[in-house]
Amino acid sequence: MISLTALFVSFISLMTYSQQTKKILALGDSYTIGEAVSENERFPSIVVSKLSAEGINVNDPVIIAKTGWTTDELEKAIDEAELKEKFDLVTLLIGVNNQYRGRSPGQYRTEFRELLYKAIEFAGGKQSNVLVISIPDWGVTPFAEGRDRKKISEEIDNFNSVNREETEKAGAVYAYITDISREAASDPELTAQDGLHPSRKMYEKWVESFYPVIKKIINN
Repeated sequence: MISLTALFVSFISLMTYSQQTKKILALGDSYTIGEAVSENERFPSIVVSKLSAEGINVNDPVIIAKTGWTTDELEKAIDEAELKEKFDLVTLLIGVNNQYRGRSPGQYRTEFRELLYKAIEFAGGKQSNVLVISIPDWGVTPFAEGRDRKKISEEIDNFNSVNREETEKAGAVYAYITDISREAASDPELTAQDGLHPSRKMYEKWVESFYPVIKKIINN
């Protein structure tokens, strides 16, 4: 028979675990750092705000991201950061600058795979705690005026085929937001004032689409 003392200790342990502050790491480029929007309008911050509003204890996100970064540049920055801690959720969104600079999907596959496994390590080896987000289509934005929009979209699709395939192989979670990004073609409010990057409204639509998955990961 289990004693009342043992039950009480188990209950306290459970409550302590559930109240532990959750930690989020966001890896990426301009779409993660939130180029052209304020800090509280970028998607990692919106995620934290929604979790906090539901009474979930969560730290401000740790972000390793910079506008213009390609996969190899992100990997270098991760190595230089020398992070030792583990995270309850790790997001990875990278590749648009590989496409923009004309790099091959093959090179992207190799470097993305390396980044993905680094992300899994940061998640304590839990593949299901890593959320890969698809690359948005900048070809629909005003910035792409005068360029071959169809070609841009096709190349983005090719890169997304790569990151989806590698994500599924690794057992991580995939969030496809590219179709949402393409809504900017008919809704100018989804693009920031720079004519290229997502607005807060766009980021909110992204988060709305994958928030149930994030909540499940955080509560796991």
